[in-house]
Amino acid sequence: MLIEILVAGGLAVVTVVIHAIGFDALLRTMIWSRALATLGFHRVTGWVIGLTCWLILIHLVEISVWGLFYLWQGLLPDAETAFYFSAVTYTSVGYGDIVLLKPWRMLAPLETLTGMLMCGLSTGLFFALISRWISNWLRSKNALEPHSEAPINK
Repeated sequence: MLIEILVAGGLAVVTVVIHAIGFDALLRTMIWSRALATLGFHRVTGWVIGLTCWLILIHLVEISVWGLFYLWQGLLPDAETAFYFSAVTYTSVGYGDIVLLKPWRMLAPLETLTGMLMCGLSTGLFFALISRWISNWLRSKNALEPHSEAPINK
């Protein structure tokens, strides 16, 4: 069982590295294009759509790594089953209609834990970027409004 846990740990590390590389590419692109300073509904909406698609792609790559491992090791009978099992495990849906053989079944909860953490990181990034765009919008709105001077009490 120690070998299986070490393998799962290695897969978890690979998953985190993929996520970090994906985040790095995304943030570099956003900084280069000045997306963090974006204003306007349509431009922000475009970035939100792009961000969503990129994050989904990152997660699909991570799911594929686990699925390819299951297939490579012959833990599941075919590619469709391996990727399906990986997807429902990573996302914590966990239908239970497919299970790994006893020596390898500890991979499933470790993949779920890794998937939950990666989804949490993606959610955190999403929240931070949306907060930034809302803050930009509020700052620009306040800058356009005339400020009335406070009455002076003598």
